[in-house]
Amino acid sequence: MKTTETPAPLPAESGAPVTKADGTSAGRSERKKKEGHVLNAFSHGFLILWAFMVVMPLLWAVMTSFKDDRSIFSSPWSLPDKLHFDNWSRAWTQANMSDYFLNTILVVGGSLIGTLVLGSMAAYVLARFDFPGNRFIYYLFIGGMSFPIMLALVPLFYVVNNMGLLNTIHGLILVYIAYSLPFTVFFLTAFFRTLPTSVAEAAFVDGASHSRTFFQIMLPMAKPGLISVGIFNFLGQWNQYMLPTVLNTDPEKRVLTQGLVQLAVSQGYKGDWSGLFAGLVMAMLPVLAAYIVFQRQVVQGLTAGALK
Repeated sequence: MKTTETPAPLPAESGAPVTKADGTSAGRSERKKKEGHVLNAFSHGFLILWAFMVVMPLLWAVMTSFKDDRSIFSSPWSLPDKLHFDNWSRAWTQANMSDYFLNTILVVGGSLIGTLVLGSMAAYVLARFDFPGNRFIYYLFIGGMSFPIMLALVPLFYVVNNMGLLNTIHGLILVYIAYSLPFTVFFLTAFFRTLPTSVAEAAFVDGASHSRTFFQIMLPMAKPGLISVGIFNFLGQWNQYMLPTVLNTDPEKRVLTQGLVQLAVSQGYKGDWSGLFAGLVMAMLPVLAAYIVFQRQVVQGLTAGALK
């Protein structure tokens, strides 16, 4: 007895009707595409708006620094009729911005080097070695991040004064280091945990000491993390105003933030707004340059743990 074979279904032609299941899946995919386009348009629009809000004040400050005082108030949004470079020279010499700039470089440079060296050493030990009290010390550093600096200003003033470090550059450097260490240790501890342990073990087998392994092998491998946390500390220390105001009252040792405030206050009714904007742009340029130069390393340091 012969059995009849059921013929295979033919593919639907271009003019053939679409089944209900196919129509439902096609409709869902179309809706997902539309939702994706709407979400992309919203996110791109928000990013453009955010970029406009961030970039426009910077461009306006740079443009205003090349105007004279009359043009700043008569036509604040127009381009300068000519570039008044005397605003920059007046702010650099007469407003003592050169001295403030040098003091800031000394304080921030010394504190940044000290913070990265001490913070990386502490973070490496906490990340790589197990010993009694390891987690307790780690959580102490984390607790230091949540301690508001406003509560420590009065006792910090007396401590620095009793040590003879008040109104000194090196005293301000030590305070900046202590202020920046908690975040540095927290950031670098997580970064050192992502580095491979096989490299350090191979160095120990070859006879390298702990200090040589750290400085010659592990520290170069942690370069992206060091640059990232260095940029964050640089931004915070360069723009620091509260600590130098309390601990540095000597007019000859003021930093840039103190100098800008003094320039704005000392004007009185003279209104040297063009010189003030020139000094403001001078204070902004190093921060912008540092971020533009090291932006790729910052992104690599922030995503290193996620790419592990």
